[in-house]
Amino acid sequence: MLLEIDAPRAPRVELLHAGDDAVDEAALKARTREWAAARPAGGVSRSYCFPYALVAWHGDRVGVDIERIAACDERFARSICTPAEAESAPGRSDQEIVSLWSGKEALAKALGDALRYDPRRLDSPVGWAGGASGPWRARPVPVPGGYCAWVCWRS
Repeated sequence: MLLEIDAPRAPRVELLHAGDDAVDEAALKARTREWAAARPAGGVSRSYCFPYALVAWHGDRVGVDIERIAACDERFARSICTPAEAESAPGRSDQEIVSLWSGKEALAKALGDALRYDPRRLDSPVGWAGGASGPWRARPVPVPGGYCAWVCWRS
């Protein structure tokens, strides 16, 4: 299902669901890799959180992430927050903490190597005024209840 991202020149984002083809997690990942490989040239990103997968594609760099909303303890929140984000972390809901994390993951993928970025030094797009920071844009991705997702791209 193609999702609508409310922003000018936003990337295309496709939500895949394992139930559509009655596939297991491994088959969903394989299907998503095939789907991503068939997208037009440019930036492509994918993310999995069974039973969902997301594929985003854009003419420039793009990153996408989907996460299940789950209980987050204070230690996890501290491990992903910048000092400024940590100041307000104790009052944030689990959904807000997971959204911070998902935004950071999408941004790190768009920057080129998600494993290279320390989340405590990467401001989450959740806090970007107007969903923009320099040449970067970000938006939450509308997914069914119990999950949150973000897409980030260079415009």
